[in-house]
Amino acid sequence: MLMNGFDLGVIPLLMLAMRVLAVVAFVFALVAREDAYRAAEKQSKTFWLVLLGVTVAVGFVPGMMFLQIAGLVATIVFFVDVRPALRQVSGGGGRRGGGSSSDGPYGPYNGGR
Repeated sequence: MLMNGFDLGVIPLLMLAMRVLAVVAFVFALVAREDAYRAAEKQSKTFWLVLLGVTVAVGFVPGMMFLQIAGLVATIVFFVDVRPALRQVSGGGGRRGGGSSSDGPYGPYNGGR
């Protein structure tokens, strides 16, 4: 009874989450510039598009759990390693405006001193 509920409720939600993450990673890889991959010293844009595209495609094929888990690992690597490097190289990293966290709209906030 418990396994039946797990198989019908939790597993499909996890599979859906894996598919959504793979699609989002694919879109991020698609939007990034080709030269940003070279500047960040990562694999090429084509490599990541093929890898994440296969991950998205395999996510819709039932019974390929091993490839789905391998695709999940590739998606996690993209989000944890590649995307932050691309953002840093492209100038999209950090806060906007280049200020510190204590800066207000008119300059640094010093606590009334």
